[in-house]
Amino acid sequence: MYIIDNLPKPDQRRAYSTVIESISNNAGGLYFLDAPGGTAKTFVIKLLLAKVRQENKVALFTATSGIATTLLLGGRTAHSPFKLPLDLSNKQDRVCKISKNSAMSEQIFRCHLIVWDECTMAHKKAFEAVDRTLRDIGNCNSMMGNVIVLLSGDFRQAVTVVRRGTKADELSASIKSSVLWHRVKTLQLSTNMRSRIS
Repeated sequence: MYIIDNLPKPDQRRAYSTVIESISNNAGGLYFLDAPGGTAKTFVIKLLLAKVRQENKVALFTATSGIATTLLLGGRTAHSPFKLPLDLSNKQDRVCKISKNSAMSEQIFRCHLIVWDECTMAHKKAFEAVDRTLRDIGNCNSMMGNVIVLLSGDFRQAVTVVRRGTKADELSASIKSSVLWHRVKTLQLSTNMRSRIS
């Protein structure tokens, strides 16, 4: 009975199918998995990563916080694979410090899916730096270098923190304030799995 009750729900299936279809069509895409606590975000991400890797394709899992990276095997903070600049405070456009001929550049070039969990805590300049870097690595002007990028998190729980900043500074630093955000397609998870189990 437990297994039947916990098969993927319609919202989870919809999110999964949308991302897998984009990968199959090699269409590129930027998605945000809007997932309040208890809606099985980690379950959906695990399914996506397993499916991509089962097909011998490269999938990368990163997270803004170190704690979130421990949820999945091989997870790393976004700063690690992307070599994000530590100082995002100045006005100039930032790029990641990845050499085009490096092993990491090669791995990213081969990626079919990049998952960035807890993206709601990331600074918009980090998000934009990843976009510029993926375009550069892929020699492609398409958004995120035509790689499928799945952002995930919950703006209701965790947001960008700006040291010594005001609430307005934090709102301005949010990835929702990025010039790229209007291109993001939101996939909503709403079925609370925790309440169903208890």
